Amino acid sequence: MKKLTATDLKHEVKAYALITLGLLIYTFAVTAFLAPNHLVGGGVTGISTIIYFLSGETIPIGYSYFVLNFILIAIAVKVLGPRFGLKTVYAIFMSSLLLSVFQNFIHEPLLTDKFMCAVLSGIMCGAGIGISLANGGSTAGTDIVAMMINKYHNISPGKIIMYLDVIIIGCSYFIGESSAEDPTGKIATIIYGYVLMGVNSYAVDLVFTGQMQSVQFFIFSHKFEEVAKQISNTMNRGVTVVDCQGWYTGEHHKMLIVFARKSEMPNIMRIAKAIDPDAFMSISNVMGVYGKGFDTIKS
Repeated sequence: MKKLTATDLKHEVKAYALITLGLLIYTFAVTAFLAPNHLVGGGVTGISTIIYFLSGETIPIGYSYFVLNFILIAIAVKVLGPRFGLKTVYAIFMSSLLLSVFQNFIHEPLLTDKFMCAVLSGIMCGAGIGISLANGGSTAGTDIVAMMINKYHNISPGKIIMYLDVIIIGCSYFIGESSAEDPTGKIATIIYGYVLMGVNSYAVDLVFTGQMQSVQFFIFSHKFEEVAKQISNTMNRGVTVVDCQGWYTGEHHKMLIVFARKSEMPNIMRIAKAIDPDAFMSISNVMGVYGKGFDTIKS
């Protein structure tokens, strides 16, 4: 069993803190914009609602919600590893706590315009889910399915969640007596749900992909050894040294090539400039970096 180092502990604490932040944003959006306006979302909550009505209102939504999440967590532990399962269990309990706390303080909707609520809640829910996913956590439900599929196939989590939720929200049209008495209102609710899911999926990809995006550094410095050693020791990133020659001056130089996450970019820039204020750097976004410390190629 691998010994937990101080660096690993710091990383885990940071991950749980960011997961909690994501859940704060997510649960606030649900309790402040969705629930008070009776807007329908997707996920396991939507599936549980369908089961509730199909069973003749005999199976409470809460029962099927926990059963479905328990099954998904059991599968996720097998497919994605125990740490993901632990963080997801944490997310479920934290989400329940935050929902209860927010509902005790928020009794009226902050906005009454349902369209605006759908857009705002979509942005906030997507951002919360994206932050949680990027740090190995989840708000459970369809997020778990998205992460399991994303592990083996290059399909963005936001698209997977959107496809599942489109089906779930669409099925809600055929449930309940209200569809026969007020079909226009039922269709409007479904449309708001689709707007919510579209914005939500885009926000998930924006946040999740943004945090996982990689950059490429070309660094030219006379103190290349010090810069390389500091980046390697501080950032735990590999550095490649390449021989090069300036065409105009004819001088021979050393160029450092570094691949890192976009979130690590400011630290690497500070390291290079602190050691050599005259360092010349080129930074560019890359479509993908595959290998140790980065992404893996999925079939």
